[in-house]
Amino acid sequence: MTPELPPALREYLRLSRVALAIATADDDNHLLAVSDRFSALTGYAPEDVVGRNCRMLQRSAANEEPRSRLREFLGNPRQENVRTSIVNFRKDGTPFVNLLYMSRLRALDGTARYIFASQFDVSRSQPDLLSDYDDELGRTLGRLTPIAGDAGIVVEGTLLTIANSAATVAQAKMMLASLEYDHSA
Repeated sequence: MTPELPPALREYLRLSRVALAIATADDDNHLLAVSDRFSALTGYAPEDVVGRNCRMLQRSAANEEPRSRLREFLGNPRQENVRTSIVNFRKDGTPFVNLLYMSRLRALDGTARYIFASQFDVSRSQPDLLSDYDDELGRTLGRLTPIAGDAGIVVEGTLLTIANSAATVAQAKMMLASLEYDHSA
């Protein structure tokens, strides 16, 4: 049975200033809802992705290390969150490097109800934009906590801060350059 998102959580997604998605916490972790910012980032409308797993954004990209980190997070209920760069593709086929943050949203009894995810394109970003994103994601998570609490859901974990934004941007650019080289070869 697919859990229904509380109306306050749906409204929270609608008003979000960052790209967000909420998925089921079990089975294939199919998407229940995405924010307008998610649609703007990926080119996919909610009706394109709701009911599907977000891995569809990866298409044929290898993403071995990021996929391993995501599998580890999803397979370990005690791991509070994960943050990793991963190559994704927009609906039009344009690749981008997504800085993906995922956390569990739990019912008051401790049962994982949802997977909360935030996306940010670090492909061509500058370190100050990444810092701004981190600040906005921190505020977003701060606003989510009381909304989720009113719906009987606990936000698990805290935002993982990036020790060196410049290194993250450089890594993303290397990933994108490698992807562009592979497609031109």
